[in-house]
Amino acid sequence: MSKYVKQVLLIWGGVSLAACIALGIFTIYHFGMMRSDKNDTASPHDVRYVLDGCHFGGKQIEQVVHSHISSRGFKGDYLDAFAFKISQVDDTDFTPRPDTPNSHWFRGDQLPPVLDAAVQLVTECHDMISWFPTGEELRCSDVYVYPMDFYCCCGSVDPTMARLVFVRRTDNVVFYFDFKP
Repeated sequence: MSKYVKQVLLIWGGVSLAACIALGIFTIYHFGMMRSDKNDTASPHDVRYVLDGCHFGGKQIEQVVHSHISSRGFKGDYLDAFAFKISQVDDTDFTPRPDTPNSHWFRGDQLPPVLDAAVQLVTECHDMISWFPTGEELRCSDVYVYPMDFYCCCGSVDPTMARLVFVRRTDNVVFYFDFKP
């Protein structure tokens, strides 16, 4: 009986070890540890949600100029950014609408302090996405900022994560920044 039990336990241990190895490989792959960043691969379909999220759904995406989709870290950290050209924008696109009372565009040179701190977060990530405008370029009167989401931790004014949309009116280019450390 003990030889039989010993063989069953050895087989059970081998199967368990193989299952743990397979689960570990799946977990590493699923959380992006084996994936690499994707640069300049996004299509207009991939960035459409940005326009829908800032209530520009009626605009036509003419061309995706740049994109950066980072691999996801084990804790879910990432940096995604897009630059794409859209059809014409005018002043009415940036005025508050009664059907979307909580949405508001801010001129880049007139940002409230918390949103300015979120733009500073973009500036700190500039070395990872060198094609993205600098903080100075984002804080000018020709750029409008739409805060989709940002989070300040522990009562701080400095955001730790942010999802922002920028529209540069001179050339109708939309910049999207999504960062979670």
